[in-house]
Amino acid sequence: MGCECSKFTRCCWVSEHNGPVNETHSVENEEKSEVDDLPAFREYTIEQLRVATSGFAVENIVSEHGEKAPNVVYKGKLENQRRIAVKRFNRSAWPDARQFLYVHLPRYTAVRPTYFVEDARSVGQLRNHRLANLLGCCCEGDERLLVAEFMPNETLAKHLFHWESQPMKWAMRLRVALYLAQALEYCMSKGRALYHDLNAYRIVFDDDGNPRLSCFGLMKNSRDGKSYSTNLAFTPPEYLRTGRVTPESVMYSFGTLLLDLLSGKHIPPSHALDLIRDRNIQTLTDSCLEGQFSNDDGTELVRLASRCLQYEPRERPNPKSLVAALIPLQKETEVPSHELMGIQHGAATFPLSPLGEASLRMDLTAIHEILEKIGYKDDEGAATELSFQMWTNQMQETLNSKKKGDVAFRHKDFRAAVECYTQFIDVGTMVSPTVYARRSLSHLMSDMPQEALNDAVQAQVISPVWHIASYLQAAALFAMGRENEAQIALKEGSVLEEKRNVTS
Repeated sequence: MGCECSKFTRCCWVSEHNGPVNETHSVENEEKSEVDDLPAFREYTIEQLRVATSGFAVENIVSEHGEKAPNVVYKGKLENQRRIAVKRFNRSAWPDARQFLYVHLPRYTAVRPTYFVEDARSVGQLRNHRLANLLGCCCEGDERLLVAEFMPNETLAKHLFHWESQPMKWAMRLRVALYLAQALEYCMSKGRALYHDLNAYRIVFDDDGNPRLSCFGLMKNSRDGKSYSTNLAFTPPEYLRTGRVTPESVMYSFGTLLLDLLSGKHIPPSHALDLIRDRNIQTLTDSCLEGQFSNDDGTELVRLASRCLQYEPRERPNPKSLVAALIPLQKETEVPSHELMGIQHGAATFPLSPLGEASLRMDLTAIHEILEKIGYKDDEGAATELSFQMWTNQMQETLNSKKKGDVAFRHKDFRAAVECYTQFIDVGTMVSPTVYARRSLSHLMSDMPQEALNDAVQAQVISPVWHIASYLQAAALFAMGRENEAQIALKEGSVLEEKRNVTS
């Protein structure tokens, strides 16, 4: 007798010890070419991640709850310009040091102790365009950090519950449900059927506006399969009985996400099920969706949510059957996600200032004029305090090096400017992002784009929100022929400049 996954049986669940029973869905093969450019998982030093995040600068925090989050997520940029998300675990979130270092595999596999790095490495072997993939980790001293692909377009919670310009369209909500089901199916096929704390904050949107499942929830931050949930109103019933999460528990959480997508609110499952039993679907549905879908489509999504929220775990569907049920519901499949989301996309869709335009055109003369006009006013707030050393001969020589560099820069003697600014930087008593910016442009003028890029990155390490540093990175990357990375840096500069203009 053939598999009847479409009838929500359990035949495709991961077996107790031997991994997935069914063949992997074709999604796995479809995205191989799309993730080939991702580097292999690696371990980073704390210093590398400190530099990438500009010293874990507050300005780079992207966690929904900012510094108050128990585990803070930062955006960052590696030396090769790859953008990353860095999750830094707070030691207070792990009161038992052994619990942090030693975690256990869930009960449906053979139980054995494993280390934080080993578990991260296992998650890091996954590569799928439905995931925000794990790129590396850091386990140094008391520090525990995870490094993943950076997704620039916020979380599902932001777009669904706290939208500003427009509510999420019905077609996009269905796409989110499908892509999430495909992500879970892929993870299940690779023996990672457990996902901890699946919720709207775990779904993030990439450059193209496509939803992806954060890899952070795949880490087993638990002991003996136990998880540490904080909102019991949304917790699977079996968790309240056993304190453990199972693959079927993940399906329960998927059901709560379907309710989120349907209602535009975070509704406790018990209340939603009461409305469904009373056939009060109208109350459950987001009023912003009026006229966007048929009764049949709405009824089908409610049915899927109800199946996921069954009290008995064995009665819930599995990811493969969810994918099969969600594919026929997809609407406007030819419309890109960024259009459905109303997200700006591509270089031509965001306005550029004169400096941005100059960086795009590689007009180094125009960049020089702008930097010369700005002078050092953007160094305000940089670490430029001087001690009594400023009165010594050494300090006077250092300041003279900077002045000579400024004169050479003004007169477009760029090789002399590089030499003088280097003398100033090497002493290391004063830190000036503007000096790095000027030396960066001087390197560009001297046909040394890699050195220019290094200086522009260093300027941003000192001043994380300085738009000029991003623009200079873009110019250097354009000079090196790295078009895609240059466009990203250009967009980042534009965003930073816009924020600066709004606050000034």
